[in-house]
Amino acid sequence: MIVPHNRLLFWVAVIILPGSLLAAIEPATAWFFFGGTGVLFLLALLDALNARRSLSGISVEAPSVVRTSQDREAKLPLRICNQRQTSRQLRLGLPLPGAIQPKQEDMWIALPAGAEWSQMDWTCWPRKRGKYRLASACLEGTSPFGFWGVRKQVALDCEIRVYPNLLTERKSLAALFLHRGLFGVHVQRQVGKGREFEQLREYIPGDGLDEVHWKATAKRGHPITKIFQVERTQEVYIVIDASRLSARTAQGGGVFTGNASHRALPTKGSALEQETLALEQPPTILERFVTAALVLGLAAEQQGDLFGLVTFSDRVEKFIRARSGKVHYSACRDALYTLEPRIVTPDFDELCSFLRLRLRRRALLVFLTSLDDSVLAESFLRNIELLRGQHLILVNMVQPPGLIPVFTNPNVVSLDELYQHLGGHLLWQKLRELERVLQRLGIRFSLLQNERLSAELVSQYLSVKKRQLL
Repeated sequence: MIVPHNRLLFWVAVIILPGSLLAAIEPATAWFFFGGTGVLFLLALLDALNARRSLSGISVEAPSVVRTSQDREAKLPLRICNQRQTSRQLRLGLPLPGAIQPKQEDMWIALPAGAEWSQMDWTCWPRKRGKYRLASACLEGTSPFGFWGVRKQVALDCEIRVYPNLLTERKSLAALFLHRGLFGVHVQRQVGKGREFEQLREYIPGDGLDEVHWKATAKRGHPITKIFQVERTQEVYIVIDASRLSARTAQGGGVFTGNASHRALPTKGSALEQETLALEQPPTILERFVTAALVLGLAAEQQGDLFGLVTFSDRVEKFIRARSGKVHYSACRDALYTLEPRIVTPDFDELCSFLRLRLRRRALLVFLTSLDDSVLAESFLRNIELLRGQHLILVNMVQPPGLIPVFTNPNVVSLDELYQHLGGHLLWQKLRELERVLQRLGIRFSLLQNERLSAELVSQYLSVKKRQLL
């Protein structure tokens, strides 16, 4: 496509407009007007015919996969091929998705002479996690006389992966992730004696009767004692609720119910406007669950445990068996960065049956869900019986806004505020009763603050490790 440049508009304004006015006043000077107009027309036509050569031999390449983090500066590496190897001026633009904010809409690039390939970085800021595709790049070249601009699109095949930003969460847990090597190493006493069998040794006075290996004692004819070691490779699974319960905003008030729950944005307007509106909304509870799960995975890796992942809604969507290592952590991250809430009711029956059949070894199950719905809380209590006898279970929920006992806030001045606090008190009372029921079943239930969700989860995990509850 060819578009006029400012230089052509300038000469049109300098020659045609004054010339036509002068020819109207003085007819004898009309030949100056027609002559100047003809020369300008011929130059513009000749320049337009040669304009297409300005982008000949120009192509753009981008990596097939670019990995970035949410709300952190990212650079997209681009390579520009100049087959003619002549000095050129190009204008480059990238039609990025609305969730990725570029530093500038376009930029002018000077291609040096004698170089076939030129490399540049396109700076942008991803605002929402997920998988996005960059399918094309827009180029604009200048004609030899500068009267015209030639524009074209070149195809790209670039996938942009925006992962959750863990920098803020890791700063609050800096001591846990700090690699000190062997400097300042000291012996730390371990609480308990462990559960994993290590070896046999001769009996020493003072050993308990529960530590005596009676079969080896009978075989050898003298007392033999069992030696245990502290568990180092325990399995930790985090179970994330990706149903409608997690589609609410982390700050409360964004509950999707009824027919309106099937869309978070109005149907009118362009796709870009809808995507912009989505970015302006507060983050959902699921966003906090995803970040906390990845942070807990890093903590388990540091402690030498195996980390697994389960996501569910009305069915079990993803299951990654507990392992360790960078490759396994990348697999868990790839499974979570595109996870979106589904407006369905969670099925705890199918979830607990699935975990009962798949998990043979005793493990720590960390549930991230919401149990403020009485019907769903009863379903959870009924089905968790399948797991509580074999596994250690922790249930965590983001504390809803206004969940405080009545009369706690002395600044209530109106009847409406009193009813709001009364509703919060009733919900608080239901969750307290649910906590007592789960406690009798040997399950710990916690209401966690949104800002401290990751820190509290890691604290719970380290407490389990210290007390050797597994």
